[in-house]
Amino acid sequence: MSTRLYHHPIFAEHLTGPGHPERPERMQAVAAALEAEAFQHLDRQEAPEGLLEAIIRCHPEQHVRRIAKAVPADGIVRIESDTVISPRSFSAAFHAVGAACAAVDDVVSGEAANVFVAARPPGHHAERETAMGFCLFNTAAIAARHAQAVHGLERVAIVDWDVHHGNGTQDIFLADRSVLYASTHQMPLYPGTGAKNETGAGNIVNAPLSSGDGSEAFREAFTSRIMPALRAFRPDLVIISAGFDAHWRDPLAGLQLVEDDFDWATGELMDIADRFSAGRLISLLEGGYDLVGLSTSVAAHVKRLMTG
Repeated sequence: MSTRLYHHPIFAEHLTGPGHPERPERMQAVAAALEAEAFQHLDRQEAPEGLLEAIIRCHPEQHVRRIAKAVPADGIVRIESDTVISPRSFSAAFHAVGAACAAVDDVVSGEAANVFVAARPPGHHAERETAMGFCLFNTAAIAARHAQAVHGLERVAIVDWDVHHGNGTQDIFLADRSVLYASTHQMPLYPGTGAKNETGAGNIVNAPLSSGDGSEAFREAFTSRIMPALRAFRPDLVIISAGFDAHWRDPLAGLQLVEDDFDWATGELMDIADRFSAGRLISLLEGGYDLVGLSTSVAAHVKRLMTG
């Protein structure tokens, strides 16, 4: 088995307009990084289109219809303060969902050792009934529910190292002990959630960091809060919400992580998956808005996945 990569041209057709940080060039940066010789053995697959039935396990159908109705025939429409859609955005989001669910299928069936989904728009800010923070549908949450509904997995862990807290994922699973949501993120910062005392039904583990924090603080938070929670939870599947905007180059925040931090954290989560989840691990791209920081961080992350 090898590491599988899901990608699709549609992800670059979700247009957000001049100056928007969540832009099509992000996909080009990721693709260029993964064209290096070190990645020649990646199992590259085109992302399938997702199913409505998968989305409505996490979002009411009226939420999906509301977004579909807002899609313009041309141009760009703002549906929330910093979330925009263009003619191909709805299709891109459906393919992101399809790739996430296919990734689950792949690791459960043993077709892939692990999977990285290079998709946009991202998903972790999308709450049950609200598109926000560049996100339309919560792909990590949808993948978790797919694992439970289709494959009968009982316990799914979502680990989010994006620099912004995944308020949407927390919202969807706030009272659900079958899903562990664990997050490192900068506070205070958008969206304003993610304090340590936000614990849900005992299934939410937040490890907030401060602007200026770097490798030492990140690894300490991971080691002291995230990893013990994962070991106690004993997940059947590990999902990474892999945002790379905690990189020191990123313009939207103030953490000071380097590529080696993402490599290290990936290895820690692979160890958890090997111990409790029969190696089942998928990674879904979230943020990362400096193109150099994004490409080098993705390269480090995927290189470590390929050692599994």
